Amino acid sequence: MAEGKVTSLADIVYERVEEDILTGAYQRGDVLTELKLSEKLNVSRTPVREALRRLEQDDLVESRGKTIVVVGVTHQDLLDMLEIRLRLEGLATAMCCQRIGQKELVELDEIVTLQEFYVSRDLPDKILESDSRFHTAIYAACGSRVFDKQLTGLLKRLMRHRKLSVSDNQRAQKSTAEHRAIFNALAAGDAAQAEALATQHVERARDNILINEQAAAI
Repeated sequence: MAEGKVTSLADIVYERVEEDILTGAYQRGDVLTELKLSEKLNVSRTPVREALRRLEQDDLVESRGKTIVVVGVTHQDLLDMLEIRLRLEGLATAMCCQRIGQKELVELDEIVTLQEFYVSRDLPDKILESDSRFHTAIYAACGSRVFDKQLTGLLKRLMRHRKLSVSDNQRAQKSTAEHRAIFNALAAGDAAQAEALATQHVERARDNILINEQAAAI
């Protein structure tokens, strides 16, 4: 939730159900009802109805008559999101390199240092949290609200797949080393290197996600 934004009950319900869909707690084809959600979350049906309407606009659920069915992220959605992220991430990182200040660099260094610590302790949830913070910090510092919103949204929708990736400590170690290299390029003011490293990082993340998807399908 953005700083200073008033959080409504509908916002809370939306974020809770969205997270449950994106992490796989609700699977594609599951039926959601206003009554069950209102009972589960201990709220009235009005904020649930509003949240479900927003989730339908985001194509995460669809209305079939009086039934709300989870759509989630399809395999084709996954392929499309990975391709879009691949094409945007490097550019956003290069833009960040041209705009980032000392305060943001210090914050980014602290994030990578924390991620290195979490990897050494093999703490997947903390690794995922710091991984997200690293990327969203770059998006926020790139100077474009459009890039920030689009890439942050993609990162969120890839949550389940990214969580699976960081549960593999070997991949988590490599990913963290890639983050450190990206940070070093940003700190050196080398936009071309930062862009190349960010693109390579996303390519490797994409390949790992698709390998995991293929393995899960077998």
